[in-house]
Amino acid sequence: MAAASSVSSPTFCLAGRVAIVTGSSRGIGRAIAIHLAELGARIVVNYSTNSVEADKVAAAITSSCSKNDDSEDVAGKIPRVIVVKADISEPSQVKSLFDEAERVFESPVHILVNSAAIADPNHSSLSDTSVELFDRIISVNTRGAFLCAREAANRLKRGGGGRIILLSTTLVQSLHPHYGSYTASKAAVEAMAKILAKELKGTHITVNCVSPGAVATDMFFTGVSDEIVEKVKSLNLFGRLGETKDIAPVVGFLASDAAEWINGQVIIANGGCL
Repeated sequence: MAAASSVSSPTFCLAGRVAIVTGSSRGIGRAIAIHLAELGARIVVNYSTNSVEADKVAAAITSSCSKNDDSEDVAGKIPRVIVVKADISEPSQVKSLFDEAERVFESPVHILVNSAAIADPNHSSLSDTSVELFDRIISVNTRGAFLCAREAANRLKRGGGGRIILLSTTLVQSLHPHYGSYTASKAAVEAMAKILAKELKGTHITVNCVSPGAVATDMFFTGVSDEIVEKVKSLNLFGRLGETKDIAPVVGFLASDAAEWINGQVIIANGGCL
């Protein structure tokens, strides 16, 4: 007998649940948004600058999910996906992001995945990092995660199915030089997630981090030589870079009922780096 698909399994099915995925116009966020949609969730594709790429993600979700849409979706009453522009470092825009999700989907948000992030394209040492760049990285990666998590903590559905999933990095464990500002911004995110999980005791909202290793995205390749890429590959037990498809299912699991007993954790997904 063929194995049942993840969508048909009740513990993995996200049908009827609303998921906001920040930074989902590209990279890991894009893969996560598409994967959660395949599990049945209604998706908010969030972007801050590139509307064209965000629209492409929405189109991909609409196309891939059209065969499984129910009659209400076909009638166009409640869409499967919307695109919302928001700079997550701005409190008013984060609020508007949640407001729009609730308005369009006529439901509280169930799942927040905070994937939006920026890095230093020059991979500066801390001694060479400008205050302006450091502030910008902290503003998006740390302040943005805080604002999104705070909004989610106050607005996600209580009583079951509420999930806050923040993206970190295994650089927090490896502490590689030339990634100091980015690593510091993500270390703070991990600390916030663990504390927020405790503060949400009794709500049945779980809070976890997914901590990817090197993943083949535009952000990873920016400013990195071929020599460094090959070195990173050699340090992985699979001998390759991660791919976005390696990370999305981890997030999908944490977003599902199957992961209800996982809370306040940092899940490392790096293929086993040496």
